[in-house]
Amino acid sequence: MNILLTNDDGVRADGLSVLASRLSDLGTVYVVAPDRERSCTGHAFTMHDPLRVDRVAPGWYAVSGTPADCVYLGIFELCPTPDLVVSGINHGYNLGSDVFYSGTVAGAVEAALHDIPAIAVSMGYGPGVDFGPAAALVHALVRAAQSHRLPEGTVLNVNLPGPAHVRPEVPRHHFMWTRLGQRDYHKRVDSRTDPRGVTYYWIGGPPQANDDPPGTDAFAVHSGLGSVTPLTLDLTHHDVLSTLPTWQLTGFTAI
Repeated sequence: MNILLTNDDGVRADGLSVLASRLSDLGTVYVVAPDRERSCTGHAFTMHDPLRVDRVAPGWYAVSGTPADCVYLGIFELCPTPDLVVSGINHGYNLGSDVFYSGTVAGAVEAALHDIPAIAVSMGYGPGVDFGPAAALVHALVRAAQSHRLPEGTVLNVNLPGPAHVRPEVPRHHFMWTRLGQRDYHKRVDSRTDPRGVTYYWIGGPPQANDDPPGTDAFAVHSGLGSVTPLTLDLTHHDVLSTLPTWQLTGFTAI
């Protein structure tokens, strides 16, 4: 079994190293990851610049691009026919709407677009973080996926509680099958002026508290549980699609 790993925290990130070590008994592990942090790049591709690749160790490659770039290169150039792609372990959660921004999730989605089973894995980050439980859950998921192949176009989005949400009374091996929850951030634009008098901006704020309905990924991790959410590449809102024929568009005819 050939396993391709990537991330968005960079090829030297601790979470990636722990994951590669933990999965090594399941097959041949190849790592194709960005040469530096590429968080929140979403599914961006590098189309107008060449990609540079450095071989940093046997089977390990650093790429001057995004996680999506790395998976594409890994599948079609650097990794012999991967059977599975795992993206992570991300240093921080990817819950709810995070999946639309996350380079980690994008790496897994890129694999699913090419009909390769894929897992994205993230963990809350902070002092004392231990990536072992996240790596162990992915190890178990990979073993299960060998017997129960994921449907085409499916990504498993995995999140594990970090130090701020670990609960001593909750066993570390407990998890939930979940749906996407809510993930809101404080809306903030910080305007500053550089030494030359030119205005520049920092966008985005920290997460804000939300109600976490039971059964969601956020509910699970905030309860000290691992979360596994199946994602599909079909973004069609089928319920709305069934109602749209009632709309009358002046000057147009629906066929």
